[in-house]
Amino acid sequence: MIYKEYKGEHLSALGMGAMRLPTLDGDDARIDEAAAEAMVDRAMAAGVNYFDTAWGYHAGNSERVMGRALAKYPRASFYLADKFPGYDLANMDKVEEIFEAQLQKCGVKYFDFYLFHNVCEMNIDAYLDEAHGIFAYLKAQRDRGRIRRLGFSAHGSRAVMERFLNAYGKDMEFCQIQLNYLDWDFQDAKGKVELLKAWGIPVWVMEPLRGGKLASLAPADEQKLRALRPDEDIAAWAFRFLQSLPEVKVVLSGMSNLEQLEKNLATFSEDKPLHREEMDALLAIAKDMVGKIVLPCTACHYCVSHCPQGLDIPGLLSLYNEHAFTEGGFIAPMALMAVPEDKRPQACLGCRSCEAVCPQGIKISEAMADFAAKLG
Repeated sequence: MIYKEYKGEHLSALGMGAMRLPTLDGDDARIDEAAAEAMVDRAMAAGVNYFDTAWGYHAGNSERVMGRALAKYPRASFYLADKFPGYDLANMDKVEEIFEAQLQKCGVKYFDFYLFHNVCEMNIDAYLDEAHGIFAYLKAQRDRGRIRRLGFSAHGSRAVMERFLNAYGKDMEFCQIQLNYLDWDFQDAKGKVELLKAWGIPVWVMEPLRGGKLASLAPADEQKLRALRPDEDIAAWAFRFLQSLPEVKVVLSGMSNLEQLEKNLATFSEDKPLHREEMDALLAIAKDMVGKIVLPCTACHYCVSHCPQGLDIPGLLSLYNEHAFTEGGFIAPMALMAVPEDKRPQACLGCRSCEAVCPQGIKISEAMADFAAKLG
């Protein structure tokens, strides 16, 4: 197992995420606890010492199962991460109630790592509203030793992350972002890494395989990669990409069975960062994957001045591209919650005034109609 040094700690470079644990009969709320415990045991035996859970994972059962699975081990032998569930605005005034319940559910007296969960467009104003007392309470728990390291996770834009950092950045010790070679440019993960580097904040990674999309590729793309590394597993390329970024400390993988765990353990048994030629080839594949699906908006904003509804068309097209590529998901709907209803895709009149000035010839009205239909 590869280890990363962090403030005197030796963190396993591979962390076990507990969002996609094995389940019974495909019911996300019913975890196969025996199978999950076997995975924890195998991970611990192989040197994994970082485990990540959250309030909402598996309908609230992830924390309980992970707590029981880890209870047999000395508390100092593993690092446990949990999060305040700010993805639900109804929780904003319940920080103390939820934190105390999380400690009880996990059966621990402290969390090694604790995060503001999912800082994004939808909740940034609430997170920054001191009336909720979230930051003050969590900082107090760190001062008491009940949180050893305080950080945040983010699915929001770089601009949202900047707002959060300007308020709390001096107290943030790590940040967890969606980072993989596809999102390096597509979601500006590169810009987010640069932002965190400027703040001196190390990076934790979620979605390294983009929800499994990078575990296998088109045959032609796999052939290109095998020509460079004949013995490398295709999924391992995503992890090698992350091993090439010095800012990255922990890579979380939400594994669902022992087979996935064993593959990841093999990959993280050695550090094999990419050479320049390999990096270029991988990013070219990512660009091609995105280009086949998304609309080529360059955010020139010519369209905006011609929209009678005053829609932020480039912003909406960016969210449309994310939603179309992911074939759904929560990122676009969540971001749109922060947009006034009269500025959302369904507000498009279909007048095509924007299309008359679009240098890329994008059929914007059709995209807005499709977006509105996809969102229901």
